[in-house]
Amino acid sequence: MDFATLKAFKPSEFEEAATGYAKTGDMASAAKDSIENEVAAGMRKALKGEAADAAHYQLGELAKDFHYVQAECGLISTALRAFASDMRAVKDKLDAAIEDAEAKNFTVGADGSVSYPVAGEAKGSSQPKAGTATGTTDVTAQAIYQQSANFNPNPNFGVAQGIANRIAAAIKEATEVDEKWAPKLRRLKADDDLTVSDSDWIDVTSDAGAVRDGAKSYLSRIKEPPKGGDAKANADWWAHLSSDQQADYTAMFPARVGAMNGLPATVRDEANRIVLDETRADYRKQLDAIPKEPPLPGGPHDLWRAAYGEKKKHLEATLKGIGAIQRRFDSTGTDGLPEAYLLGFNPEADGRVVLATGNPDTADHTAVYIPGTLTCLENINKDLNRGSKLWSASHRLAPDAKISTIAWFDYDAPDSVFPEATRDQYAAKGGPTLREFLEGNRAAHQAATGGHAHTTIIGHSYGSTVIGDAAKSGLKTDGPLLADDVIAAGSPGMQAKRAADLGVDPNHMWAEKADNYDDWIVRYGGSRMGLGDDLVVPTDKEFGGHVMKSDAPDHGGYWNVKDNGEPSVSLKNQARVITGQYEEVTLE
Repeated sequence: MDFATLKAFKPSEFEEAATGYAKTGDMASAAKDSIENEVAAGMRKALKGEAADAAHYQLGELAKDFHYVQAECGLISTALRAFASDMRAVKDKLDAAIEDAEAKNFTVGADGSVSYPVAGEAKGSSQPKAGTATGTTDVTAQAIYQQSANFNPNPNFGVAQGIANRIAAAIKEATEVDEKWAPKLRRLKADDDLTVSDSDWIDVTSDAGAVRDGAKSYLSRIKEPPKGGDAKANADWWAHLSSDQQADYTAMFPARVGAMNGLPATVRDEANRIVLDETRADYRKQLDAIPKEPPLPGGPHDLWRAAYGEKKKHLEATLKGIGAIQRRFDSTGTDGLPEAYLLGFNPEADGRVVLATGNPDTADHTAVYIPGTLTCLENINKDLNRGSKLWSASHRLAPDAKISTIAWFDYDAPDSVFPEATRDQYAAKGGPTLREFLEGNRAAHQAATGGHAHTTIIGHSYGSTVIGDAAKSGLKTDGPLLADDVIAAGSPGMQAKRAADLGVDPNHMWAEKADNYDDWIVRYGGSRMGLGDDLVVPTDKEFGGHVMKSDAPDHGGYWNVKDNGEPSVSLKNQARVITGQYEEVTLE
């Protein structure tokens, strides 16, 4: 970059371009949401058949296009702002040098040289000559010029040389900034087709890394999130960022934003959907790269299994779970089901998923369902469906209320009934995480509405043990869980003898059981293995809560729906608690 180009450079033009891309991204986001939550949802209500299925598919592809545009515009906008920020710092240095030259009545030439007038004491008839200083960034040359200035009779020489050196340094720095950003900006482009492929989303991941690396200086000016993950502190941090800073931080760190309790559900959803799409593309690519499995038996097959077996299993399991999440997205509008919000997603190990049906930030009633033993991303479909069934049953009872039901799987669930599910260690580790989520849910709702929703937490089987540990983990320091009601279904014990020991009002403690052998084994087998304090489980009279009537045919049947769409007795009773219709709950 030369002097004339840098002098004429206007960072504001690039900042305006960044704003334009940000607005384009916002429009793409609005279009995606409209397609998924209004157009496609409306079609699912009114149309069925092959033509409708084909139209739904095309709408889904169009929504993916808009989501990709949104993600790429976010990266471009951040890159342009970071480039403008870097260049503004350099331009400020140049402008300051030119101002200093003009203040001394020096002239800055078109090439960045600095001409200075006659000055100093005359010796005889000879006046110190005027001259022109040419800047340099070479350290040795600068030292020589400095020495020369000490002997030059014109005092303007040294000053002019210093200014010229500053101009040369600014030009060099601007050239380095341009060389750093030019390739990064050039790569921020999509294929010239209408298909958003896996390679496109993999490029998003790569592009984000390149922009993040280049924008370190710019991003360092955005206040970092508070350490420790306190939900209220997170909410305050987010609220004090400008809209540009919020957008840039999300574009650069979607996984970090998506995992932060206390942030708005819409923000976490968008960040986690980017992570979801990038993960799906990356895992498909990795899966396709695995060589075909050799036939059994033999050494080659054993070698293949050792090299690729576990990896292939993990990739396939994760993609199966992602498919279940996508199906929930695609089912918005079916039977009146509202939009979904992906509040948590992590593909590592057995995976993590937190998905809300309906916006919890604006809900009147919120329910958080915690699944139990054997839960993993691969089989998350049944738990997501239970979240949807809880919403539908609650909506039937309170059609005018805003309801959100959340399937919360953000802990390491036991991988087997015995011996893992007999140990409290999984609940002890997951409990504080659940407590933090509830605090984040409260903080986000407070920020959105100024109040909080009536909140019910529902633990199935070992999930109720997680609730127990969540309650105990902060009872003495932070008080009771931020929940109005607690439901335990098929509980093997909550690490307490009485509801009050958990800080739970017995009038707002509810339990259900299934009168069959497998549920009995879980409840009393678990309690005798140490999950129930003094062998007491929530369905025992000694626990002090209400035992609701249940028609669950087995340990997993608490969320059954009849063929005519009518909720089962056990599901309906849960919905009555969720909507605060306590007088309608039927008890044993």
